[in-house]
Amino acid sequence: MMEDEAFTDINGRSISLDCQSHSGFCREFTVSSPKVSIGKVMVYTCCVWLLAYTVFFFTQNTAVLSSAILITLVGMMLHIHFVKVDHESLLVIGSLGIQVSSSYASGRETTTFIEMSKIKDIVINEAIYMHQIIYYLCVLLKDPSEPNAVSSVVPLFQSSKPRLNCLVKVYKSCQEILSKC
Repeated sequence: MMEDEAFTDINGRSISLDCQSHSGFCREFTVSSPKVSIGKVMVYTCCVWLLAYTVFFFTQNTAVLSSAILITLVGMMLHIHFVKVDHESLLVIGSLGIQVSSSYASGRETTTFIEMSKIKDIVINEAIYMHQIIYYLCVLLKDPSEPNAVSSVVPLFQSSKPRLNCLVKVYKSCQEILSKC
């Protein structure tokens, strides 16, 4: 079973949630953000280069143009490799654990696995972000010394920041799997 729905993030930008049920005990949720807009990149690049050319026009210093080109190119590469996340996925396997993955625009991927024995629960938490209250899905990890306590909180979908209606859909499905374990 595969389901793809459109939602928005906390800033109102569109994101999509893809739900795949591999079995009764295994589901995968992928939140995808829009790709990098080439038009936006062109506008920022043109603005920086026009500013550099204006400074060059008055100073006649070629180092200004060279550094503007270099800074723009390095900035774009760093943004694509470390900041711009194309999609985040959450794979919940009933008796095994949870795998959290992020895929960046450059193709780089990060993956974290949390064993089921370390998971206390998955909850929707709230936080104050700038001047608003936002909701986020997180995994509560058990404290090894005290089983009823929580040792840490692992937030999910940190880059895409989906709104509550998207989080509720993922939460209910995760709870359904966790209740079977």
